[in-house]
Amino acid sequence: MDQPVTKIGGSARFSAIAIHNGAVHLAGQVSQLKDADIVEQSKDVFAKIDALLEEAGSDRSKLISVQLWLADMDDYAGLNAAWDEWVQDVTAPTRVCVEARMAQPHYKIEALAIAAL
Repeated sequence: MDQPVTKIGGSARFSAIAIHNGAVHLAGQVSQLKDADIVEQSKDVFAKIDALLEEAGSDRSKLISVQLWLADMDDYAGLNAAWDEWVQDVTAPTRVCVEARMAQPHYKIEALAIAAL
């Protein structure tokens, strides 16, 4: 039996949330804080993930995997400072972090998350 796919929010280009087989898939999240440093942008991105997970009926404790892209690996320590604070009260999900060219010059980080319902 085919499991339905529920899509929430977003635009004509992409859905903000897709739920299938008990897994919540989020679109990549970036910060619009143009003058912010990596710590501030990371905290902003993590807050967006929290809000989307709540909208989907999940939360940070149910994260399975997070993929992180940094515009500059020199920001790795700042990202980790924000990350460690964000996951301090949960068992951390699997994670990958790589450097990548971003779609906008002010993006320092993009994150994609998958969580259980």
